[in-house]
Amino acid sequence: MKFICIDLGLKRIGLAYSPDGKMVSPLEAVERKNRDQASKAVKVIIDEWGADAVVVGIPMGGSSEGEMLRRVAHFMNLVAFKGEVFYQDESNSSLEAEALMKGQIRYKRDGRIDSISAMIILERFLSKKPTKL
Repeated sequence: MKFICIDLGLKRIGLAYSPDGKMVSPLEAVERKNRDQASKAVKVIIDEWGADAVVVGIPMGGSSEGEMLRRVAHFMNLVAFKGEVFYQDESNSSLEAEALMKGQIRYKRDGRIDSISAMIILERFLSKKPTKL
């Protein structure tokens, strides 16, 4: 099964890909100008990579979990992906991504950290039993 992971942000959308449910690679992030542009760009990438399922990172356990789930569901509705959509806790994934990249790249807001974060989220998802909502 092929997976695409989405780390949905207000300015950039981090993306990662797994062709087999084992190996995970970050993809180029999508710059977000507005919801329609971002959802169309994500749909193109999902189709291009032939994903069977999408994993979306959401912050779980906080007071804003319900609101974030609503926003993510709306975004995925705009993407119009017909396969399975799973949700995975994204807590601290950006901090882990920054720690992984420390000293390797100068920190730029070019989306690399966002896609490394998506890679971490997808690795977490693949390492445990999936949660469908």
